Amino acid sequence: MPRSFSRRRVLAALPAALACALGAGAARPLRALGAGGEPIRIGVSGPFTGGSSPMGISMREGIRIAAGLINARGGVLGRELELVERDDQADNKRGARIAEELVHKEGIVAALGIVNTGVALASQRHYQLARIPMITAVATGSLITRQFLPPEFADNYIFRVSANDSLQAQVIVDEAVTRRGLQRLAIFHDATNYGVLGSEDLTTALHQRGLAAVIIERFQLRETDMGPALRRARQAGAEAVLTYGIGPELAQIANDLARLNWRVPIIGSWTLAMSSFIDRAGPNAEGARMPQTFIQEATNPARGAFLAAWQQATGVARIPVPPAAAQGYDSMLLLAQAISQANSLEGRHIREALEDLRTPVQGVIMTYLRPYARDQHETLTHPQQIHMGEVRDGRVVFAYAQDRQRAMQS
Repeated sequence: MPRSFSRRRVLAALPAALACALGAGAARPLRALGAGGEPIRIGVSGPFTGGSSPMGISMREGIRIAAGLINARGGVLGRELELVERDDQADNKRGARIAEELVHKEGIVAALGIVNTGVALASQRHYQLARIPMITAVATGSLITRQFLPPEFADNYIFRVSANDSLQAQVIVDEAVTRRGLQRLAIFHDATNYGVLGSEDLTTALHQRGLAAVIIERFQLRETDMGPALRRARQAGAEAVLTYGIGPELAQIANDLARLNWRVPIIGSWTLAMSSFIDRAGPNAEGARMPQTFIQEATNPARGAFLAAWQQATGVARIPVPPAAAQGYDSMLLLAQAISQANSLEGRHIREALEDLRTPVQGVIMTYLRPYARDQHETLTHPQQIHMGEVRDGRVVFAYAQDRQRAMQS
């Protein structure tokens, strides 16, 4: 159901959050032209039920909070933002149908969201062919922003704010090999597009260092016994387990490692920060490390304002998946600024504005200074833009003090 945002529970957190997010221009509407027009409809899709839902719900709430903040100060081009939300249930075919429906039936001018790589690869062609900009908020498959490049396509309408898997793989391998001095590494990945492609990115990152995994284990969703695969990894001499999957199955790995009394590090993709991993693995999650775009700590005023707005909007302090929430929030701010700069609701003009965004946007993850270009649709392009997180006492914190210091300065 479409949602327009003037929710009372968000309003108490608005002044600080708006000032932080929108900088010196926070007192002015985003180019308030054409006041009183119909709402600007933005498609939002993701898994709001099922195993991936902690990511989807976190992302959706981040988008809702940002839309509420923008609407409270007059909207965009004098018009209110209206979110048209759809639950793709992490299903590729359903995601493709939703994208088609949003494009052809709902009158959206742009889209945000998508958590699962498979859903992104199956659905984003609908946005591309309709020339509707889509900012991928959470899905990390490296191919996502590279599907629609010249010469086959003159213009690419797919953007992203999350850290792609090739970038994460570099950070994971650096943690294992450079920082910990480990060389005999096992890769455990699920059978989804996300897991398979992520495993390939890990393999490539290892190859660049002259290494290869001692064993690669593939598992199905809802796998309840990782014991045999872990025994094979131990027999192969693995010194650490590198993971690419989602929370429930990752918890099974951690719990079965404990049952085998095999104490080796778990280092994996950002999904090790999911509440479904931390809660299901309990004490066995302790020490797991993962790349993070955002760690739930008020390391600067913008992040503090976002966390206050989250608690005001949801009634709870804990974010199930903090990076997903932050990325959803930032994607909405970037899109709103692009629509304002374009002074148009036409997809071509919004895409052009995103590729040449002239006004800085202070998000949760970073302050975005011309984050995209015509040939670059990723906001995150370097390992130094990503922090290493670690599970301690049931929450994700900075693994390294220098990462926290860097976050405080950004």
